[in-house]
Amino acid sequence: MISLSWLLLIGIIGGALALVDGATRTRGRGVAVLGVIEIVVAALFVLSLFIPAIPFGALTLAIVTLVVLIVQLVLGRRGAAMTVVALILIAAWVVLSMRWIVIPGIG
Repeated sequence: MISLSWLLLIGIIGGALALVDGATRTRGRGVAVLGVIEIVVAALFVLSLFIPAIPFGALTLAIVTLVVLIVQLVLGRRGAAMTVVALILIAAWVVLSMRWIVIPGIG
């Protein structure tokens, strides 16, 4: 059974935005290989929030997703808004899940 929390919602929304961002990047011109990598990593990240048997774990996949989003932001020429929002949400998920900042009611 899955317990719905703010931390889970932040992770789901950030992962879904990264997934959609990767899909839009593969359709346009530019670096389509990074878009495919972003789709795979973001999908595994979202799945790892629900299924504990994902090989690398949610934290590792979140960090890899952050790296791919940063590279997409630097190399990409369009669609930066969705990338920035996904980057902020996944970075917030990492900070809150590692308990570097504790906000009562989240986590």
